[in-house]
Amino acid sequence: MKNNWLNNKIVIISGASGGLGFGIAKMLIEKYNCKVIGIARNEEKIKRAIQSLGEKSNLFDYRIFDVNDKNSWLSFREELETKKIIPDILINNAGFMLPFARFEKYSDKEITDIINTNFIAHVNAIKIFLPLLKKSSSPSIINICSAAGLCAVAGESMYCATKFAMKGFTETLQQEYKNKIYIAGIYPGFIKTDILQRQTLDSKSNKLIDKFMMPLDKAVNKIVKRIARRKKRTVIGFDGRFMWSFSRTLPSLTPTLITTVFKKSKLEMFKDIFEE
Repeated sequence: MKNNWLNNKIVIISGASGGLGFGIAKMLIEKYNCKVIGIARNEEKIKRAIQSLGEKSNLFDYRIFDVNDKNSWLSFREELETKKIIPDILINNAGFMLPFARFEKYSDKEITDIINTNFIAHVNAIKIFLPLLKKSSSPSIINICSAAGLCAVAGESMYCATKFAMKGFTETLQQEYKNKIYIAGIYPGFIKTDILQRQTLDSKSNKLIDKFMMPLDKAVNKIVKRIARRKKRTVIGFDGRFMWSFSRTLPSLTPTLITTVFKKSKLEMFKDIFEE
């Protein structure tokens, strides 16, 4: 696209081996000729993803490390500094969702892991890369949050907690770096990725969820279009827009309505919310 600020930018994106992360990276490469450095844990998976880029695969580089490892982020920054590579955009995308369950059923490890991956890792990445990003002519930070950061969802106490934290963090940074750094929060509802891989899904659950999950390509297209227009907040998906709109107009009723829907659905994936 001509004269768009995204053209030829150097982008760092976590959780880049598949799903939304790779989808965004792919569009940035194919449409805006960006150079992407993806962060992932599974080298074979990210290699396969890169092969799908064909002749543009040379624009996708990667590093293999866990986003929770602060020392790896520090070493990565030092490497770029040594090579005199100035990233323009940091996209924090890595994250996961715990099975739907009442809070007391989560283990200490599950709680620690989700807080570290969905929140602390992103805080560390931004803190570590801010000095380099500020050297760019168009420094940008894109945080992939979730519609679960806009409205309480029964059975996902810790996922909501981390996403509410990311929303607050993102919006505070927008104020602190106003007119200096483009900072955006992305709030998708359910997208057809592997986000539900930890859930207990029977055939009924799969059919119902599949009906309202947004296709990955459609979600990626909407997100990148909004980033190209430098929008600060992007809420996508029917469920995402519902949670955003109704939580503002009916803040007390909306979480109760979601809980009621879950309970009446009698789906296997929600049973641990309501069973003692």
